[in-house]
Amino acid sequence: MGGKQRDKDDEAYGKPVKYDPSFRGPIKNRSCTDVICCVLFLLFILGYIVVGIVAWLYGDPRQVLYPRNSTGAYCGMGENKDKPYLLYFNIFSCILSTNIISVAENGLQCPTPQMVITSLQQELCPSFLLPSAPALGRCFPWTNVTLPELPGITNDTTIAQGISGLIDSLNARDISVKIFEDFAHSWYWILVALGVALVLSLLFILLLRLVAGPLVLVLILGVLGVLAYGIYYCWEEYRVLRDRGASISQLGFTTNLSAYQSVQETWLAALIVLAVLEAILLLVLIFLRQRIRIAIALLKEASKAVGQMMSTMFYPLVTFVLLLICIAYWAMTALYLATSGQPQYVLWASNISSPGCEKVSINTSCNPMDQPVNSSCPGLMCVFQGYSSKGLVQRSLFNLQIYGVLGLFWTLNWVLALGQCVLAGAFASFYWAFHKPQDIPTFPLISAFIRTLRYHTGSLAFGALILTLVQIARVILEYIDHKLRGVQNPVARCIMCCFKCCLWCLEKFIKFLNRNAYIMIAIYGKNFCVSAKNAFTLLMRNIVRVVVLDKVTDLLLFFGKLLVVGGVGVLSFFFFSGRIQGLGRDFKSPHLNYYWLPIMTSIVGASVIASGFFSVFGMCVDTLFLCFLEDLERNDGSLDRPYYMSKSLLKILGKKNEAPPDNKKRKK
Repeated sequence: MGGKQRDKDDEAYGKPVKYDPSFRGPIKNRSCTDVICCVLFLLFILGYIVVGIVAWLYGDPRQVLYPRNSTGAYCGMGENKDKPYLLYFNIFSCILSTNIISVAENGLQCPTPQMVITSLQQELCPSFLLPSAPALGRCFPWTNVTLPELPGITNDTTIAQGISGLIDSLNARDISVKIFEDFAHSWYWILVALGVALVLSLLFILLLRLVAGPLVLVLILGVLGVLAYGIYYCWEEYRVLRDRGASISQLGFTTNLSAYQSVQETWLAALIVLAVLEAILLLVLIFLRQRIRIAIALLKEASKAVGQMMSTMFYPLVTFVLLLICIAYWAMTALYLATSGQPQYVLWASNISSPGCEKVSINTSCNPMDQPVNSSCPGLMCVFQGYSSKGLVQRSLFNLQIYGVLGLFWTLNWVLALGQCVLAGAFASFYWAFHKPQDIPTFPLISAFIRTLRYHTGSLAFGALILTLVQIARVILEYIDHKLRGVQNPVARCIMCCFKCCLWCLEKFIKFLNRNAYIMIAIYGKNFCVSAKNAFTLLMRNIVRVVVLDKVTDLLLFFGKLLVVGGVGVLSFFFFSGRIQGLGRDFKSPHLNYYWLPIMTSIVGASVIASGFFSVFGMCVDTLFLCFLEDLERNDGSLDRPYYMSKSLLKILGKKNEAPPDNKKRKK
């Protein structure tokens, strides 16, 4: 009865794969898939390039790199190459009027004449001077300077605080110089730490073929031990509080969550939860031990596959370079678009109420090359205001930026999809080699790379586009949520939280589906929809094996990453903090301003390296698992339909291949 029910469940997710005598691993004779999506993706990339060209033609990133004076001339460039600093005639105008929006959009603009520092002569000089220091190419007064008595300025403390705030927000030069010095003194030791992370990651993966079984057993026992200790601790806390009579009825409802630690019901609930988890894990070990053994055997096979194709471990470098190109192109395009537009100049006077200024139209457009229209108004100047928002490019600026964001997400997801499909093709060729390593192709990684680009660019673009749309929807929701944080509406907050949770789950599911679809594309060369359907139904027919393998792999890779990152972090801390002595003069830790800086850099770098190596290993495990499931459904161990899986897997499953009568090796 149970077998019939299982057969019905399997039929609900499609029929098992039929035997194909011509199948010998990744199909070589294939055709292009998802051609329409490929054409759309190429047209989109062409449009993305056009957007970049337009941004380059109309943009001017000097606006954010160099300060400009009142006439719009750049400081530190051209005729002002030897005059890099900008001086404000009245710094107090900046303090009283500067806002974050104007700084972000037009740079730091103050309603006061600004000039490149040169000899002060004639009437081109400020009414007072203060000792100052440069910050981002601009002169700001010292915070401890004695302020002069000025008309309209009565609060020295407010002015000093304003100057201090400007310096704190803009002047990062001293810190940046110290950081640069630390990197200059420690960069080679950081490289050594990253090299250690690379070696540890590689050794961990290669040694899994020897220690995967014992390591998984130790980790599982460790989890059981932690849960058991948690149960014991919760029981002790519950017993003590029970004897004291501390109950939640005495505490009542409170928003102070830490107060619930002092009531017995909290620890009783925690004890029950941990006990249930402990029982579930024990039941899993008892009833699913066979599947755990299969998962361990697949991990060993993955380690062997990586050892046979060491080039796959360094493919993440290709992915990293491509991702870096995509991000750099988007950043430069966005910068150039944001700085497009012609400079605009308006009339400005320091005191509009002065005699002779009654007929002057302040804030009207002017030409800085012309003389002021009314010379009788003292202090009348034509000053730089900002950049024009008129023109086709400027009117379409928002749409072009949206196009760029869409291009960023789509290209990034496509590059990641390319890496997954290429690695899947290489590892699939390992599994479907009957005699290993003799039957493994000569250059499996290069062959898979060329095959993927030639035939499946459209399929990768299709999957990447679906994921991109979901991610952009999540970004929009995060933006809306950020805007609504001040709204104290619990219903709206709850609805927004539900939407965010649903989109997060949808993104995770699509990533899972895409990953397995790319594996099927790499093996069979079919389009994205068919591959996604076949992968999903195959996994659903073996859902228990999927869950067990996924959790065992996650546990193992988490431990590996913890080992690599933790080891590098501890070594970096003891070395850069000077706690390791007696290594000799050549191995002495450098003198640093911030010793935590190279430590954090080493830890982040080690995490990136470990993630890159383990992502390859995880892709190998997933690919071999799908191939293993296909092998079970395609073949039966007979002479005509032998299993391709390893002998250890055959032994665990209680299966074997029939030996030919003449005991000769099977010829292919």
